[in-house]
Amino acid sequence: MKTKILTAILHKEEEMYVAECPEVGTVDQGETIEEALANLKEATRLYLEECPLTDTDTSPRFVTSIEVSYA
Repeated sequence: MKTKILTAILHKEEEMYVAECPEVGTVDQGETIEEALANLKEATRLYLEECPLTDTDTSPRFVTSIEVSYA
């Protein structure tokens, strides 16, 4: 069994938390952050069982913030 560390990005939409894995493209949701992450892990695991990644399929992701001024 292979193990890979992937990025999870979360945001809240109305009453649900949405979790996304940008390296793979999987998305899931849950009523709590923990549930959204657990659902994303399961969705990503199922996806990778059907479409395995190679070492060149993903590159490290860097998450940061930016400041934008607008009118």
